[in-house]
Amino acid sequence: MLAASGLPRLEARALLEHACGRGRSWLIAHGEEAAPPDAAARFATLAQRRRAGEPLAYLTGFREFHGLRLRVSPAVLIPRADTELLVELAIRLAPPGARLLDLGTGSGAIAVAVAAARPDLRVSASDLSEAALAIAAANEAAVLPAGRAGGAIRWMAGNWWAALPADEPRFELIVSNPPYIAAGDPHLARGDLPHEPAQALASGPDGLDALREIAAGASARLLPGGWLLVEHGFDQGAAVRALFEAAGLREVATHRDAEGRERVTAGRRPGG
Repeated sequence: MLAASGLPRLEARALLEHACGRGRSWLIAHGEEAAPPDAAARFATLAQRRRAGEPLAYLTGFREFHGLRLRVSPAVLIPRADTELLVELAIRLAPPGARLLDLGTGSGAIAVAVAAARPDLRVSASDLSEAALAIAAANEAAVLPAGRAGGAIRWMAGNWWAALPADEPRFELIVSNPPYIAAGDPHLARGDLPHEPAQALASGPDGLDALREIAAGASARLLPGGWLLVEHGFDQGAAVRALFEAAGLREVATHRDAEGRERVTAGRRPGG
């Protein structure tokens, strides 16, 4: 069945596990048995959709991120390994008991991963999409300990800084993985991207519109000495550093991902 699917073996196995509602160890133990007719039919449908280009994560409904199994849907960007660098930096830079804000949280991947690793933090997260916030809240409930679920993360609806009340206390750390692909970029028509929400991918003619808005408003929302961390494209490091410096942030530096590409830029509000 796997070989006949026309898919790479690992993808076919993941879809078969999903279709059967069974884990990998069970499938290995029963590998010589024929799949039940209803599971075989579900697998055939899923395989056809995957061959047509639908992302594997949307077909199974889950994606692994920072050691966590997170729920995803076409309402949210699929979490990627590159973003784990942003999570690691946030975990490292946040002072004990700090207030942290995740702007444009999507599936909640960053907020949930940071909250799971740093239960001392007070985490807030925002998104323009109510559907995305529902996915994010479901991930919080599924991942965080029962005593914290429903209360560990505060979810807010709104576009970037507009999601925050005017009297919102300032944060020690603000993080974001905003859209940063240029509108019209040919990459938007390749791979999984045509199936992901456009508002989570593209941001203006140069891809920097959201990053401009985030950088410009950060100092007003950061405590003195607080950090802003953003993910961006591998070729946008210099532009983002310039945005941070123009916004009055200091100690501006860009960190490289596992493949050596500029991926996350950090800057600090003076003082503190």
